[in-house]
Amino acid sequence: MVREQIGTHSEEYFPLIYSVFFFIIIANLTGNVPYNFTIGTSIIVSLGLSITVFIAVTVIGITKHKLTFFSYFIPAGTPLALTPILTLIELVSYFARAFSLGVRLLANLCAGHALLKILSTFLAQMFTSSLIVAILALIPFTLFIAIIGLELAVSVIQAYVFSLLLCSYLKDAIELH
Repeated sequence: MVREQIGTHSEEYFPLIYSVFFFIIIANLTGNVPYNFTIGTSIIVSLGLSITVFIAVTVIGITKHKLTFFSYFIPAGTPLALTPILTLIELVSYFARAFSLGVRLLANLCAGHALLKILSTFLAQMFTSSLIVAILALIPFTLFIAIIGLELAVSVIQAYVFSLLLCSYLKDAIELH
């Protein structure tokens, strides 16, 4: 994934991407253990990680390209009259990356965990009500087990997507378009 996304400089940034990927995947998977807190569902951790990664990518771009890095915010072939407004749009788009990266991670994990909590509470009430209802609760229980499997898959996919977007942002900072 790293080699495909970044290209020739992939070995240089592999430890960063590897570390971020395993931090997210371990944090997400440990959060699927019952009665365990998922640090990925904390807005401080999700946004903090994405903003830290965003700052690191920006510093890498500025270090590599010096002042030429800021040409990234002016699309090629832009007429001079449109340069201020397009630069502003590109700046907002660039800074929105940090926010969207963290919110994507946070929202997907929170939604799944909230669904599991609601369903588990509902199933617990069904299993403790009466024998007939408990037997009938086996059908929604099988769906609940399937949703747990889906939540495990989401935990892995979110780590992969975060790392993939980090690779994409690094490539943009390294190659400037």
